Amino acid sequence: MAKTYRMNAGTRVINRVFHTMTRLGVGKGYRYNLTVRGRKTGRSYSTPVDVMSDGDECWLVAAYGVSDWVRNARAAGQVGLGRGGRSRTHKVVELGPEESVPVLRQYLREVPVTRAYFDVTGESSDEEFAAEAARHPVFRLEPLT
Repeated sequence: MAKTYRMNAGTRVINRVFHTMTRLGVGKGYRYNLTVRGRKTGRSYSTPVDVMSDGDECWLVAAYGVSDWVRNARAAGQVGLGRGGRSRTHKVVELGPEESVPVLRQYLREVPVTRAYFDVTGESSDEEFAAEAARHPVFRLEPLT
């Protein structure tokens, strides 16, 4: 059974540390600060996220499940991604379960710290990964600016 992500004081501190490191361009190259407009407040919210890439294609993976940033990105249709003082706005297109399989496989290989939040392993079938996509949405990123 996969762990459930819980926001608490410790995770807030860790997110602030990763946010600062990412803003400075320090740390894993796949980590970015995501900024998205709130679907209810209209306010901008920011959180560190991991972006998978393969050639010119990039995807955003909701490693901790359908969180507020996921709901806000769905509503807004776009997000900002920043790292090392540079930022770009991207259109987000949510992938279907079958399309998500290779991205989720790549994510589990490259970001081992989040494996406990998934019910699949590297040996799981494509069908099992497709089922996992409902809990961990994947968005294709298309640059707008």
